[in-house]
Amino acid sequence: MIVLPGGWGGTEALAKNTTVQSLLKQMQKDDKLIGAICAAPYALDAAGVLSDNYTCYPSIENKIRLEGYSNDQHTIIDGKVMTSQGVGTAICFALEIVKTLKGDDAYQTLKKEILAVC
Repeated sequence: MIVLPGGWGGTEALAKNTTVQSLLKQMQKDDKLIGAICAAPYALDAAGVLSDNYTCYPSIENKIRLEGYSNDQHTIIDGKVMTSQGVGTAICFALEIVKTLKGDDAYQTLKKEILAVC
């Protein structure tokens, strides 16, 4: 799995970096999990790997596309692509990654241990 961090400056750099873009395309081709939080779905879109349904930091959808965007879900999993809105949703996003990679038992245990309210 690869997870891209947010922040606009870093996201722009990831979207322009040919190595990152090639890696994202290869990850999709190999049916691997891809994650992005905050503004980073923009970089997924630049690589052509952003799923039909996604979320991101509010206002970034205007730089991507409105179709398929949801602002009322903190984290969206669509196929092999996971997206989340930002720093305030990072714990829930991380827990969804744990659930996907390690299963519901690991998710529930960790969620309880860290007192997450997701």
